[in-house]
Amino acid sequence: MALVKWDPFRELAGLQQSINRIFEDNLRYPREFDGNLAQGWMFPVDIKDTPEAVLIKAELPGMNREDIKISFNDNLLTIRGERKKEEKEEKHNYLRVERSYGTFSRSFSVDVPVKENEIKARYQDGVLNITLPKKDDYRKEVNIEIDE
Repeated sequence: MALVKWDPFRELAGLQQSINRIFEDNLRYPREFDGNLAQGWMFPVDIKDTPEAVLIKAELPGMNREDIKISFNDNLLTIRGERKKEEKEEKHNYLRVERSYGTFSRSFSVDVPVKENEIKARYQDGVLNITLPKKDDYRKEVNIEIDE
């Protein structure tokens, strides 16, 4: 029979990882509650800064293009809409329902001047792509004289 050295901290590390995973999953993708606390659902986005534009890619699977609204005001981009819940069929018993339904809204602050009249958006295969072209003159370096 082999003796195994017991390390209590190994078990605590596993417990800590489990607790961290619970908080990370729930804070990253909050679920919609059934009660009065429901504020909508969150969708993941990627935001990329290129020399020419700010590119935003948002995952909105199962949506209709007409149900998504995008606005840009005072350097704040807002994506909002509603995913309608499918009608339940009485003949079938759902074992699990994980997809989120209802209204959603996310806003992102854009830190660079944007050509507002050239903003483009495209929705295809459940992915919303938004291009915010940057103004050319915002990167000009200005030398400032110091007064005595």
